[in-house]
Amino acid sequence: MLIEKLPKTKILINKKRLMKHFAELSQIGLNHTTGGIDRQLGSIGDKNARIWLKRIWKNEMHLNIYIDPIANLWGSYSRHLENKPIVFGSHHDSVADGGKYDGAMGVIIAMEVIQTIKENHIIMRHPLEIVSFTGEEPNSYLVSTLGSKVLCGRLNKDDIFKLSDKNTGQLLSKTIDLLGGNSQKIDSARLDKKLMTAFLEFHIEQGRCLFNQQQSVAAVTCITGIYREIITVIGEANHAGTTHLENRKDALCAAAQLCLDIENIMNECSHLAITVGKLKVKPGAASVIPGRVILTIDMRTVYPAEKEKALVLLQKIVTKISQVRGVRIERKINLDQLEMPMDSNVINAMADAFVKNEQPVIKMVSMAGHDAANMARLTKAGMLFAQSVDGYSHCPREYTAPKDIVIAAQVYLDTLLILDKELE
Repeated sequence: MLIEKLPKTKILINKKRLMKHFAELSQIGLNHTTGGIDRQLGSIGDKNARIWLKRIWKNEMHLNIYIDPIANLWGSYSRHLENKPIVFGSHHDSVADGGKYDGAMGVIIAMEVIQTIKENHIIMRHPLEIVSFTGEEPNSYLVSTLGSKVLCGRLNKDDIFKLSDKNTGQLLSKTIDLLGGNSQKIDSARLDKKLMTAFLEFHIEQGRCLFNQQQSVAAVTCITGIYREIITVIGEANHAGTTHLENRKDALCAAAQLCLDIENIMNECSHLAITVGKLKVKPGAASVIPGRVILTIDMRTVYPAEKEKALVLLQKIVTKISQVRGVRIERKINLDQLEMPMDSNVINAMADAFVKNEQPVIKMVSMAGHDAANMARLTKAGMLFAQSVDGYSHCPREYTAPKDIVIAAQVYLDTLLILDKELE
């Protein structure tokens, strides 16, 4: 335990300033009809949030600001120190009509931690770098955790130049340039594994685990793997009125059975989530029996054995439905992202900070993807979760109580101070 190495007089974050900054950022991209947030990648909300962040970081926090080629926004403090920096932050973008807390609170807490360290004249061994990542959320360019994927080398310039907005056709490269990045130099944004000491991210849980336990914070031990398939059910289009039951090869009915059987996989694999999230029916006419249905499945688990078991069950389901309903079912993998454990040093530092703040040491997995999973490819990475009331997220009802935000911010600060003293 490293608690005794911290300052004997406890350094406290500024609750009023923390919530003030959060309230200000929550007005940017606010949907006044629903109460949700619209700060999708490249939107007006995204651009205005960046303007606000840069203003606060420069004029109030007096940080050195840098925008990298993929348009991640960076702010540095004590850059002159010889040790490699500790990097921390999250993202400011949102899904369409999303919540105020997702990502944004991670940036706000990181800001508060730097301000607290500066105004208390705490001597740090490591430089501090705050980051707000570009395009963490799923968006109309069909890519998520964009900024951190480029940093760790999972995406390069060629990949970026192939992507465009599915609604407007605008090239992602142009959007990056409009956000202050430099699409021609995207490959230079990739970071070397030797450039950081650690990475720390705060995020609301987005689930019910902490809420059900009525606890404030938890340390994340692993970020889920994500596996996705595009499944095409091929039946036979025919007249809706004149085709008798025994002659039908209805692709939609077969797909409906498939959806229900896929849901049932979770009864066989208790540590796994699987969802059919998108479905397209062709030809899509009221008077025509559907001849083709295209659907997507999203499967998440931190346990590889559970994933393999689920895939075996899925193939059995596909085979049975094909035979019983006389349809053909084609499967295509379009994502197979492995689970990513968080670093034990960072987890232990959080555990020490929990004890220091009289919080129970709770550890849990994340079933949502995060930038920390990409940053873990570059350095020692960790995540701190705070309670989401009723488990709501990616919607206007998303909410984390101020008391839990304050506890999380204090734990975050103490974790950072422990890491600064512990890590070389």
